[in-house]
Amino acid sequence: MRLVPLFIVAVFVSVVMRSSFVNGEAIPSTADGPFKPVTVPLDKSFRGHAIDLPEDDPRIQRTATGWEPEQISVSLSSNHDSAWISWITGEFQIGENIKEWDPKAVGSIVRYGKWRSAMTSKAIGHSSVYSQLYSFKGLQNYTSGIIHHVRLTGLKPNTLYYYQCGDPSIPAMSDVHYFRTMPASGPRSYPARIAIIGDLGLTYNTTSTIDHLMSNNPDLVLLIGDASYANLYLTNGTGADCYSCSFPDTPIHETYQPRWDYWGRFMQPLVSKVPLMMVEGNHEIEEQIENKTFAAYSARFAFPSEESGSSSTFYYSFNAGGIHFVMLGGYADYNKSGDQYRWLKTDLAKVDRKVTPWLVATWHPPWYSTYTAHYREAECMRVAMEDLLYKYGVDIIFNGHVHAYERSNRVYNYNLDPCGLVHITIGDGGNREKMAITHAKEPGNCPEPSTTPDKFMGGYCAFNFTSGPATGKFCWDRQPDYSAYRESSFGHGILEVKNETHALWTWHRNQDAYGTVGDMVYIVRQPVRCPVEPEMIKLKV
Repeated sequence: MRLVPLFIVAVFVSVVMRSSFVNGEAIPSTADGPFKPVTVPLDKSFRGHAIDLPEDDPRIQRTATGWEPEQISVSLSSNHDSAWISWITGEFQIGENIKEWDPKAVGSIVRYGKWRSAMTSKAIGHSSVYSQLYSFKGLQNYTSGIIHHVRLTGLKPNTLYYYQCGDPSIPAMSDVHYFRTMPASGPRSYPARIAIIGDLGLTYNTTSTIDHLMSNNPDLVLLIGDASYANLYLTNGTGADCYSCSFPDTPIHETYQPRWDYWGRFMQPLVSKVPLMMVEGNHEIEEQIENKTFAAYSARFAFPSEESGSSSTFYYSFNAGGIHFVMLGGYADYNKSGDQYRWLKTDLAKVDRKVTPWLVATWHPPWYSTYTAHYREAECMRVAMEDLLYKYGVDIIFNGHVHAYERSNRVYNYNLDPCGLVHITIGDGGNREKMAITHAKEPGNCPEPSTTPDKFMGGYCAFNFTSGPATGKFCWDRQPDYSAYRESSFGHGILEVKNETHALWTWHRNQDAYGTVGDMVYIVRQPVRCPVEPEMIKLKV
């Protein structure tokens, strides 16, 4: 066994201990778990205000003129040495008679550099438009502005870059923006703060979430599905908290695509300087003619799919310092015979835990949620993929979908397991559908098993439990042992990886003062106790 020098141990302990107390109280650690389940009572004073921003709100108005770029955003490539810049030129069109813009009409160019006065590097990308079309009389069709994606390469790690995007030949260039690249991959190299949000929407609660998030100065933002909630609207712009309740007779589930443009404008002050990584949620499905789905999601965001060996925008991976992120598709084929599973197995097997010790996975619908909403809805995905994630020692799972906050103890196959995964549901970004407040254990709230299949994927795998405290039942009669903490409030989370074994997780409620923490825990990796055996990948020559 290789021994660690005592002075390194002393420094490590000193760093951890200095940050292990807040206001005189010790921060709990998953190494001390499992914890007794906690439910924080609903704060009824902060239930409302889940109301969408109106179309005349100045934060979502178009201020660009002509072909000037708008909705500017940054996203990461698979490693620190490249990044994507995205933007839109030209106004969208909506109505019965629309004509798509010619993507070639405007160039996709980014000038960038490490000094504002000398942006001497240049990158050229590609552009496209997408349309949301309906064959039913009376429904308005939509076509987007020209969407541009440009990949910057040759970037240095942990370095501030200035950039302008647009087409200098018109001329139509943006103001100068900036972003910082991720640290180089390594066991002692991490972004300082990673913000996690889900089910964001575009409400007054959304604005509170983003204000709080920005006050925490994140280096990276993960959005775990459900961004604009454009599909809560008819094509005439009429919206509702519950689409199926308010519009039960529509021939197809309509969607008001201008809400995507409003969302992009609102988010620009954040995501033009802080990279945003997105994965699809159910509100991104947006079915249109010929059963086409996910058109806005796939067109508006840049994904490192090709760089990470994926053939899909629904699943991909990337590194951020010593963290390897795996973004999975809860609404793509996840069966063991499918492309996503094969890609995931290959991707996990390539991860070198000596270089990226932390392995974090995200997708939209949670496996371990105890709320009535969407209870055990993603069971088929869990049955297909949980063993693989457990085998490769994934450390943390982030999900959305359920509009509340919940953190699990380490769990595997519904049993407490010291080497299991920590599941965190954070679908509390502030969307119009409001919060989830009822729990499956409460009388009358346990769903019937027949009501829980994955409606989009067509799977049905949820049955009564066959072992443990809930044997013979579909729901526990109390808060399950695997549920450590749950609370119904809007908010966001911050992940701070400190070193190879310790990461500080904090959850912030919108109704609290800036800097106040609703939930805080050290998530501790124990590679000696829970070793991961690397699997060699046979590469075809």
